[in-house]
This record gives sequence, structure tokens and C-alpha cells, in this order.
Amino acid sequence: MADTERISGFPPIASPAAKVLVLGSMPSMASLEKQEYYGKPQNSFWRIMGDCFSAGPDLPYEERCMTLTEAGIAVWDVLASCVRPGSLDSNIDMRTAEVNDLVTFLTKYGGVRHVFFNGKKAEQIFRQRLGKKIESVHPYLYYTSLPSTSPAMASLSYSAKLECWRVLANAVGVTDI
Repeated sequence: MADTERISGFPPIASPAAKVLVLGSMPSMASLEKQEYYGKPQNSFWRIMGDCFSAGPDLPYEERCMTLTEAGIAVWDVLASCVRPGSLDSNIDMRTAEVNDLVTFLTKYGGVRHVFFNGKKAEQIFRQRLGKKIESVHPYLYYTSLPSTSPAMASLSYSAKLECWRVLANAVGVTDI
């Protein structure tokens, strides 16, 4: 893949039972190659989902996705496409960034009441490109920024990330973790 080639993300993982939405920025190169959200083995997303919802990396991808949707969790990215050399969020060429249609998504999945950002870049792009529009159509939403599960976020240990991410379990009513 050339450094200037446009990359596109995935459709959302979602069901009508969705209560929360986890928003990332754009899948990594490893995720794009595997065609799976958080496909880089060093990314702690699925490990955290395993500890919180029994949707860990030991399960086949389809089962992990189904387990999340059954728990009321939707997963998507703020960006639909962009030019980004490599996998780092800091390399996203914002002039080329196209956002996903989150207004329609949140209308279709009307049970979503809380948006969790997987990292600062996802939150930054959301607030800059979509925040006012979303808030005018869906003013009832709560927002929580969580530390990125990316291996690039090495300043936090796995246990520290897990502790922060437990709020996701609380938001969907899982309290026994």
C-alpha cells in the first residue's frame, strides 16, 4: 500500500441492543490487513474486552463481535477514510479525512446513550468535525474519553488501561468484573 493511498475503515459492529458506542479513529494497517477491528495483537482492546465481557482474543473474531453486541456495545471509527502513512493517528492527513455518518448511525441505534472514545485522536476528530452536529440532533448523549488501547500508548500499563476501561462495563450494567 503506497503511503499516499486512501484507506477506508470498516462497517460498524452494532445491533439494535446497542447502549454504548466505542469510537476509534481509523483501523491500523494490521487491522486493515486482517479485516478486523483492533487486529494488531499488541493492541489491548480485545484483551480488555476479554477481561470485561468474555470477548477475548482467544475467541474467533465473529464470536468476539457477537459477544460485544449481545452486551450492548457497538464499535466503529470516527473516520470513514483518510490518507495515513503507517498506523499512527498522528500521521492522519486531516485534509483527506472523511468522517463516518454518525448522525444516521445514532438515529438507527437509538438506544445508544454513551459514546466512549478509544484515545484522544478519536475524540479530537469527533469534536472538531461532528460534535456540534451530533449534539444538536442527539443532545442526550454522554461522552467519556478513555486511554487508547494502541501499543503506541505505552505510558500506561495494561492493568491501568483495564482499570480505566471498566467504566464501559459499568455503562452496560456489567458489575461483576
